[in-house]
Amino acid sequence: MPDFIYLASQSPRRRQLLDQLGVRHELLLADADEDAETLEAVHGREAPARYVQRVTALKLAAAVARHRARGLPQAPILCADTTVALGARILGKPEDAQDATRMLQALSGQRHRVLTAVAVQHGAERLQALSVSQVEFDTLGAAQIAAYVASGEPLGKAGAYAVQGRAQAFIRQLRGSYSGIMGLPMFETAQLLRQAGLAC
Repeated sequence: MPDFIYLASQSPRRRQLLDQLGVRHELLLADADEDAETLEAVHGREAPARYVQRVTALKLAAAVARHRARGLPQAPILCADTTVALGARILGKPEDAQDATRMLQALSGQRHRVLTAVAVQHGAERLQALSVSQVEFDTLGAAQIAAYVASGEPLGKAGAYAVQGRAQAFIRQLRGSYSGIMGLPMFETAQLLRQAGLAC
């Protein structure tokens, strides 16, 4: 029975959530020459659920190859990816402050979905799950958006906001998985890790 996993993610939130599950983990991060940005490119009018699951599968495949190339000890490998969808429109990580402002203007007063796909490689077996939550934003004023963007928090976050940060003040209603919106749905992740033989 494995006593730890590899986490192929730079997200400190995912590490925090795994700590809460009591799962010991080691980071399995990409080398400098790996092009992670290309993996996250949207293909045409790709549906959000299909997109986030495809990206997670690609990230996991890259992590498995990285693990093999480095000759590391065997243990399950976990990957996850989160995206925000406004209707069929995928809102990824903003390119800059102006892009973040546009995203927040689009989300203002609207209900959107947050989708997080999780995948675990356990030997030859690949386990997968998808968490879908709904978030409704209050109507945001220009000054609110400008102050939030100026804080720097929206950069590097899908949909240009962090549910565990200042953006909590924007959320009128949330249905689904709070941890999934953070980036790692604890219920689904615990189920997958138990299937892989870990105690959660």
